[in-house]
Amino acid sequence: MKNKYVDFVTDKHLLRCIENLHNAYLKAKQNISKQNFYTNKVDTIKLTFDSKFNDINEASLIQAEILRQIDKSINNSIGTFHEQVLGGIKGYELGNLSGFDVKAKDDTLFADIKNKHNTMNSSSAEALFQKLARYANDYKKAKCYWVQILAKGSFCELWSGEINGKEYSHSRVYKISGDRFYALLSNYEDAFFQLYKSLPGAIKDYLKTFKEDNQQGENSALDEIKSETKKSKRSILDQITFENYSYYLGFDEL
Repeated sequence: MKNKYVDFVTDKHLLRCIENLHNAYLKAKQNISKQNFYTNKVDTIKLTFDSKFNDINEASLIQAEILRQIDKSINNSIGTFHEQVLGGIKGYELGNLSGFDVKAKDDTLFADIKNKHNTMNSSSAEALFQKLARYANDYKKAKCYWVQILAKGSFCELWSGEINGKEYSHSRVYKISGDRFYALLSNYEDAFFQLYKSLPGAIKDYLKTFKEDNQQGENSALDEIKSETKKSKRSILDQITFENYSYYLGFDEL
């Protein structure tokens, strides 16, 4: 029976991957309390510039910052979505925290998948090359790939060059764009395009089966901060600054 969505993984598998990503969206959007919002120190200097230069009121600014934190979490989950889809292709499997993201079941391929080409600094790139080279050395028939799902071109080439002042190259360590990697694993040149074209319909079909939990909380961080400003008489930004940096010299006077 022909698949409804793409040719290279089953409909059931693709819908499961969509469900996992949807759950990640729901989790990211769940109640972000003031405590959650403050987990990473809020850059109130930048927010001050944003407010004044972009003419945004403080409440809207903080709500946008909360949404930015949610979006950052979602970006990580998008990479996981691709790993799960690719791990469902016949002959391949997920790494499941084993040091690689996807591998061939016969150990002829190992891959580390990044959603975007620019998500690594030089130290991370060096560590990744060394890891892939170790797999290539340990498995003599293996080709090892740094996969860039959203790359600046369409390519599959040996990964060589200078990283942190050192020359790196290996005969079986490659870097590859997302479209080429989907094609490599699936044997369909248009596999990545198939996925793109199928997603609206697959997501629609999945959402028909989804029952929303009415207990899901709304983001409360801004309301909690506003409640504090009523007592302290501070502006929203001053309140956030005080709660994040009151231990800095002079900031306890806000």
